[in-house]
Amino acid sequence: MKHLFIVNPAAGKYDRTEEFTRRIRAACDPRQLDYEIRVSSHKGNCAEFAREAGERGEECRIYACGGDGTLNEVVCGAAGYPNLSVTHFPGGSGNDFIRIFDDPSAFSDLDRLLDAEESLLDLIRVGDLGYSLNICSMGIDARVAAAQSRYKHLPLISGAGAYNLSLVMTLLKGITRPCSVSLDGKTLSGKQTLICVANGRFYGGGWLPMPDAMPDSGVLDVLVVKKVNLLQLLKVIGVYKHGRYKDLPQFIDHYRVTELHIESPCDPIVNADGEILNATGITLSLAKEKLRFFYPKGLSYAAKP
Repeated sequence: MKHLFIVNPAAGKYDRTEEFTRRIRAACDPRQLDYEIRVSSHKGNCAEFAREAGERGEECRIYACGGDGTLNEVVCGAAGYPNLSVTHFPGGSGNDFIRIFDDPSAFSDLDRLLDAEESLLDLIRVGDLGYSLNICSMGIDARVAAAQSRYKHLPLISGAGAYNLSLVMTLLKGITRPCSVSLDGKTLSGKQTLICVANGRFYGGGWLPMPDAMPDSGVLDVLVVKKVNLLQLLKVIGVYKHGRYKDLPQFIDHYRVTELHIESPCDPIVNADGEILNATGITLSLAKEKLRFFYPKGLSYAAKP
């Protein structure tokens, strides 16, 4: 079996290629594993590497070395290839998907990650644009994330500073947007604040909107945050980010579906596992493809009671 380590030097706050390479060799050489390290050079390169491995047809474990965006790229390239299994060797700022496991720090221990178990997980099909393993969102949080990526490159602006600046500028442009949402045939029309489509549980650096989501349940958990004003938003977001959506049924609806279609003519931004996409209309559905995902032996992603 081949082990392919795909390193994204643009992930996180600095280039960790040398560190990753040193740790990979220290773990793999004593085991005499057949392994390869490939370093991406441009957006989409991680997906290309994964797709090439799939086309070769040999059994291969792929390690996404970077952040959630790196994992998303690798997943998009690996989807549909039964000879590939994927994991996350984290090096980003959020590393949100693996928070679903009871000990996410174990993914940073390469020796434990090499001694792996495997599960077959669902994927979200994001229109014709790719896949999401974790969470897709549309609305105010997606607009904040999109703006943050622009502000973080300004001089003297930290990551937290970029987020805060993005939040203020986004709120000044308005909280809600007109939106039509069709969920397995049921249509919601009017202004909406936020739509979250969850296969995993965490996103945005630790937000936990859907604590009961299971990545192998065969359904997508959807939260629709209705139109709110600024004062209501402060209350709703605090409840939403901690997974207590049931406390505010007047503002947040929960659905379990296999497909939904979203139309939004204003600021049509989709945040798919940290990747910012633009689409005035998009269908999010349970993909026919499944993903072989491996993780350190002994871990569990079962929802806690």
